[in-house]
Amino acid sequence: MIQDIYPHRLDNQFRADAAPMPDDLVFIFRGRDLAVRETQNGMTLPRASSFEASDLRYLFSLDDSSCWMYTGEEEFHKPCVFRPVRELRRSQMMESHLLFASFTAMQLALWYRDNRYCGTCGSLTGPGKLERSIVCPSCGRTIYPRVIPAVIVGVTNGDYLLHTKYERSRHIPFYALVAGFTEIGETFEECVAREVMEETGLKVKNIRYYKSQPWGVVDDILAGFYCDVDGDPTVHLDTTELCEGVWIHRNDIVGQPDDASLTHHMMMTFRDGKEPKAAR
Repeated sequence: MIQDIYPHRLDNQFRADAAPMPDDLVFIFRGRDLAVRETQNGMTLPRASSFEASDLRYLFSLDDSSCWMYTGEEEFHKPCVFRPVRELRRSQMMESHLLFASFTAMQLALWYRDNRYCGTCGSLTGPGKLERSIVCPSCGRTIYPRVIPAVIVGVTNGDYLLHTKYERSRHIPFYALVAGFTEIGETFEECVAREVMEETGLKVKNIRYYKSQPWGVVDDILAGFYCDVDGDPTVHLDTTELCEGVWIHRNDIVGQPDDASLTHHMMMTFRDGKEPKAAR
C-alpha cells in the first residue's frame, strides 16, 4: 500500500525549530497539481537550496531530511512542471516514498490554503508556533488538520467477492470495492452495513476489521472491513452511485494496476484466501 515505504520512513511530528537544509525537499502546489522535476530516471522534487528560508513552511521529515511547503508569492516554474498528484501515481515515474510524501504534503497544503481565514470571526489566521495548527489571532480559535473517516468494504459470498464500479468512473478499466464516508454519530460497523445496503441492496453480517490506510489525496483515513452477505446475494445497484456490481470468484480476481490502495490489497488478500474469517 502507498504508506508501506520501508526502509524509508515518514515522520509527521511537528518541529517548531526546523530549519531548511540545501538538499531538503520542497513541495509546491497549484491546487492539486505538484511541481516536479522530470529526469531520465523519473520524477523528483525541487530542493530547498533554490528558495529563501522565509518562503518555506515545515511539513514533516522523510528519512533524515526535512520536507517543506513553498509559501512564497512568486510563481515558481523552471525547471519544474506541474502534474496532478493522482497522475503521478498512475505514471509510476516517482519513487514510492516520494509519492506517499506527495499525497501527505498535498493534504497539509490544502488544509493551510483552505483555512487562511477564521470560520468563526473571519480574521486572517496564521500557523501555530508550538504544534501543527492554524490559529486565529483575533478570537483565539485553533484549527487542526482535517481527517475524514471512510470505509472500504470487501463483501463476500463464499469464494466470491463483490466488485463495483462507480458511475463517475465508468471509464476506468478496473474494479473497486464498496466504499463510503462515515456519518456523524455512526460507528464504522454501522457505516459498513449502511453503505453496502445503499449502494447494492445487500444485507451483511459478520463485519470484521482488517486494516487502515491514510489517503491524503482526499483527506481520508480509510478503514478496511470484510463482511459476509446475509441472505439473498442478488445485487440491486444504486445507479446514481454505481454502474456495475458483480460477484467474482477469488481465482479470477485481477485487482488494480498498482498496489498503492487498500482496495487492491484487500482484493489480493481475498484472492489468496488470507482475509480474516468470521468467528464460529
